[in-house]
Amino acid sequence: MNETSATGARPANTLDLGLVGNGSFGALLDARGRVVWSCLPAFDGDPAFCALLEPKLEGGDWAVELEDFERAEQHYIGNTAVLRTVLHDAHGGAVEQVDFAPRWRQHGRFYRPVMLVRTVRPLAGKPRVRIRLRPLADWASRVPERTWGSNHLRFLLPGMTLRLTTDAPLRLVRDALPFVLDRELRFVLGPDETLTRPIQSFVDDARRQTEDYWFEWARYLSLPLEWQEAVIRSAITLKLCQYEDTGGVIAAMTTSIPEAPGTQRNWDYRYCWLRDAAFVVRALNRLGATRTMEEYIRYIFNLVAGDESELQPVYGIGFERELAEEDVPDLRGYRGMGPVRRGNLAWLQKQHDVYGSVVLASAQLFFDQRLRQPGDVAMFERLEPLGERAWALHDQPDAGLWEFRGRAHVHTYSAVMCWAACDRLARIAARFGLGDRSGLWRLRADTIRGRVLAEAWNAERGHFADAFGGERLDASLLLLADLGFIEARDPRFVATVEAIGRDLKRGHGLFRYIAPDDFGAPETSFTICTFWYIDALAAIGRRDEARAMFEAVLARRNPLGLLSEDLAFDTGEAWGNFPQTYSHVGLIIAAMALSRPWQSAV
Repeated sequence: MNETSATGARPANTLDLGLVGNGSFGALLDARGRVVWSCLPAFDGDPAFCALLEPKLEGGDWAVELEDFERAEQHYIGNTAVLRTVLHDAHGGAVEQVDFAPRWRQHGRFYRPVMLVRTVRPLAGKPRVRIRLRPLADWASRVPERTWGSNHLRFLLPGMTLRLTTDAPLRLVRDALPFVLDRELRFVLGPDETLTRPIQSFVDDARRQTEDYWFEWARYLSLPLEWQEAVIRSAITLKLCQYEDTGGVIAAMTTSIPEAPGTQRNWDYRYCWLRDAAFVVRALNRLGATRTMEEYIRYIFNLVAGDESELQPVYGIGFERELAEEDVPDLRGYRGMGPVRRGNLAWLQKQHDVYGSVVLASAQLFFDQRLRQPGDVAMFERLEPLGERAWALHDQPDAGLWEFRGRAHVHTYSAVMCWAACDRLARIAARFGLGDRSGLWRLRADTIRGRVLAEAWNAERGHFADAFGGERLDASLLLLADLGFIEARDPRFVATVEAIGRDLKRGHGLFRYIAPDDFGAPETSFTICTFWYIDALAAIGRRDEARAMFEAVLARRNPLGLLSEDLAFDTGEAWGNFPQTYSHVGLIIAAMALSRPWQSAV
């Protein structure tokens, strides 16, 4: 359980945040239950709630402020995305706050409105509270126009009108007046639509059905024996990062949380990186949650509709291709560490691994007999142009998966992912008895593999290098065995893992690389790289060491079990955008690789 006090040792503004959402939008709440980040009406929209990034104007939050606050406790309700916060005052008073975004099956589809539901009730004493609801508009540049009626407030935001319906006395909410909380109050914040039933019955039913949905979803996950709580929380987090209108999966909910204190490495992650999304799909597939894969493939095929086979590394969740990057002047940034960025120039880069990422994410469609609409020959033929691009680009320079802005090489990981595209297409063609196509793709895969083994292996240093003819290491080389490119016990892979442990590992964390880049030398551990190293240790037979390191990383999750992109080596403090899908993918994959089998316990 997450517990905080009025005088804690950690800074007031940390990434001890909880996520609620429903596949249409998401909201981040701090340890006192205050909504500090939410973009509306979708992940990539205007951050009406932006207190996390310190707006110059007052507001950008939704809080229940308890007079004489002393401490707070916080936890998720079971295996759900329903968050419970308990606030205690210095006089023995206590208030319970529950937040969730409705989600359940209704009329043959999912009901998932852009809506945040909150209940507030007294638990002990005579607590006095103040309700502050202060959205901002146009990236915190102005206070939105506000109107009200008998039981509601309306905020005129860009792209939508936000409506609060409540059974609390409206003036107390409208004017943020303090009052004694003597009964349960309910708040429904969402589209400008009148509730067609009493608010109490709507909220009670919504909570019950939302909890039932999440319990049922988690029930059908194929979990490892060990670390189930961590895996379930990570799986729910990944599920919440898919925008179900299109199937796109965002890299994180936030923009511009720096990778380390004071660094300029702060980017907008509210978009769909094809690579990151493919990792999400593979992780959830291993848990048996295949719907995410099916929806993501729908997203991909909308991107490559017609004859288009050239892929960008990143797109908007609405298939946007241009993600112009600009600084936002009215937000100071996380702990004042600007600039705050909107958009991401990575859309202009060449990252050749994306073709393999898409084919890998699609491959299970052709072999999983549980699916209602498995992949067919027509779908295979739609993937082949991506394989053609992979074949054409496997030995061409690119920015690589780390998105170097100032240099290009023939990156080993990119070449291996081009091999993976051809390899999986060969397997799919063989599955359908397409001998000529299978032979062609197998020949191409073997050609690329031979080229990588010849040009990425540095015999003098005794390990694979990050680029053809290179000398440096980077953590993506840890994936060569998992991708099936090389056997885990191959001496070349073992030597590479050992070299990475020697050069990139610090304590219980891993740099993605240590050579200075466009912004200097990296300062923090990249969390998914640490998990990749743990997987590789297990694969080469060092399981005890891998388990110890895994437990150490688990202990660095935030109090609600969530992970950002980066961790400080010395303090373990979270940095980078949040929650990071990459990091939760790594946790799931490592847990499944390391867990004792179910047969050992039952």
